[in-house]
Amino acid sequence: QVELVESGGGLVQPGESLTLSCTVSAFALNYYVIGWFRQAPGKEREGVAYIRSGDGITYYVDSVKGRFTISGDNAENAVFLQMNSLQPEDTGIYYCAAEYLGLSPGVFNGGDLSESDFGSWGQGTQVTVYT
Repeated sequence: QVELVESGGGLVQPGESLTLSCTVSAFALNYYVIGWFRQAPGKEREGVAYIRSGDGITYYVDSVKGRFTISGDNAENAVFLQMNSLQPEDTGIYYCAAEYLGLSPGVFNGGDLSESDFGSWGQGTQVTVYT
């Protein structure tokens, strides 16, 4: 089981930025996929960005492409989500999640990932974009 702890949420206005951090106890090991998910009030949890440890391959859902950047730091065992140009629809609880892919994971198809593919989850951090 991987331990994950999120931080960095907050209250911002539209157009502003936030960076979320997730400490991942096994990020330096190959290969894990780390995902950032969010859950808006009254909605299901959705994945927004993923990164594979070891090679740093990333995937973004269309709603955040060009605004969000996911990155990892092996030395810090951390994964970050830089969020720019935030909008009210980005409001929600943001979770990071991890799943082990094995030593030879093959092609990374981020578009095929879903919540059920991840076995380890953090506690979440609130992001609120208010007008």
